[in-house]
Formats: sequence, structure tokens, C-alpha cells
Amino acid sequence: TGSGLGTKVLSLLEEEFPEVCRIVTSIYPSAEDDVVTSPYNSILAMRELTEHADCVLPVENQSLVDIVKKIKHISDSGKPGTVIRRESAIISGQGGLIGAEKPFDAMNNIVANLLLNITSSARFEGSLNMDLNEIAMNLVPFPRLHYLVPSLTPLYTLADVSVPSRRLDQMFSDAFSKEHQLIRADPRHSLYLACALMVRGNVQVSDLRRNIERLKPSLPFVSWNQEGWKTGLCSVPPVGHSHSLLALANNTCVKTTFMDLRERFTKLYRKKAHLHHYLHVEGMEQSHFSEALSSLSSLIEEYQQLDATKGRFMPDASRLHIAR
Repeated sequence: TGSGLGTKVLSLLEEEFPEVCRIVTSIYPSAEDDVVTSPYNSILAMRELTEHADCVLPVENQSLVDIVKKIKHISDSGKPGTVIRRESAIISGQGGLIGAEKPFDAMNNIVANLLLNITSSARFEGSLNMDLNEIAMNLVPFPRLHYLVPSLTPLYTLADVSVPSRRLDQMFSDAFSKEHQLIRADPRHSLYLACALMVRGNVQVSDLRRNIERLKPSLPFVSWNQEGWKTGLCSVPPVGHSHSLLALANNTCVKTTFMDLRERFTKLYRKKAHLHHYLHVEGMEQSHFSEALSSLSSLIEEYQQLDATKGRFMPDASRLHIAR
């Protein structure tokens, strides 16, 4: 499968280029996924992602579907300026909402915007550009807890829907709402370990600092990393927008996605359903499934332990040590 090939390449990259930062965008299936073995594929892949990636940006298919529906609803509302362009992927006959059951093109565009924003500092000038290596260095205090929740604002491109630009302060507020996240979880009810804000466009450093100070009281950060913010400013905005924001949050809310996935995996694995599709492959053993499940359960427990501390430092946790 794609996850099997991707994680194999990931392990080879770690072996051949250990000094290169490995950031992975991982797509998680929805509960209505039409591939019955998708929980197997996802959890087998997650073990490799936990062991070999420096950062993982999880994206849920269902969250992408919800976002595309929301964009179309905005257009259908008939408000002034909210018209989906004819050439948009959302209404195209190939994979769009009209003429197809699932809006794959529009969903892919959202993920593409995520990748464009995260690499913008490497492609354009800026007063406070952020190197990709700095993401893992600043956002991952514990090596295994490197799953960073992505949030985008605006969620659309000019090619998708034309709406009035959000006020700058509102853009920062939107980035911390569950409606703008690419996974279905509520970050404000969980714990932040660290957060990066990658801004594009005509935004000043003072705007960044002011909004961070404005939002900090409402964001539950761990007590030992209250200043766990990393910021980046790229001068070139996305086409058709004055500014945009990508937030990457190391937040314990990601465990909700993992717990749902584990439950779906367990329903299959308890009955040993569909295992024969995997066991006939050379080198594949049933122990790989139990080990992958154990790895995921351990990861969930680590997030739960952090939630339970309520900001207290965990002296027994394996901290990330940076060589001097």
C-alpha cells in the first residue's frame, strides 16, 4: 500500500541521511472509509512514523470533507462576494462536489496549501523565515510525541471561493479553532506542548507578538513551556490573499484521533479479520500487528499522562537532548 511504501522510504532516508529532517504529512482514514483494512494499514504505518519521523502532520480525511462542505455552504449562502469560481476544483467535474461523490480534488488542494505554507520560507524572502529543521527543534520536547496538529487560515484559495479577507486578528483566532484544524479534535480542551505560527504576507512582527499575547490566556500550555512559541514571517502571501497563517500545534488533542483508530483496529484484529491479505507476503508476521498496536497504545498513554499532569513537569519522561 501507499503507507507501506512511504514508511519504508522513510526508514531508508533515516538510514542513509540521518542528519536530514524528516517531516511527514500522514492522511488518516475516516470511519466511513471504503477500504475495510485501512485501520490495519494506518496503525502498521504509525509504528514506523513514531520511530523514524522527526515530525508528523496528521490530516484526517473526514476533516477535509467537512472543510470542503463548509466552503460550498459559504458559497451557497448567497452572501455578497461568496461565489465559487467556475474553474475551481470544488465544482470541477473531476473529483469535485458536483458530478462526483467525493471531492478529492478540493481535499487535495487543502493539503497542497499546507505544504506550500510550510515550505514558503525556503522559497521566498521574509523578515523572520523559519527553517524546516527548526520545527522539530522547537516543537518536539519528547521524541515520540512529534505529531503536530496543522491548522490553516484561510481554508480556501482564491481559485476556490472569493470571500472578503478576514481581519488580521481574526485570522489568528481562527487558527486555534477546531473548525480550521485538519484533524477533528478540540485543541482548547487539551494541552499545548508547543506551537509554531507560520505567517505569510504583509504582517509585522509586532502583529505576531500582540496576537500571541492576546491568545495566550485562553490556550492551556504545559507549565514548564509557557513560552513554547516559534514564529515565522514570509513576505510573499498566497496568490489572491493579503496574508495567511499556518499553525502547527504539538497538542495532546491528537490522541483522540489515535484512540478512534485503535478502536477500529481492535474490532478487526480481535476476530483476526482479513489478516490473510498480509500474512501471505514474505516477511510479514502476525506479531507485526500486535507490536504496532502496542506502540500506538504506548503513544496514547504518553499523551494521557501529559494531560493528567495539568501542567506539572514529568521528571521521568524521556526529554529530547540536543548535542552541544
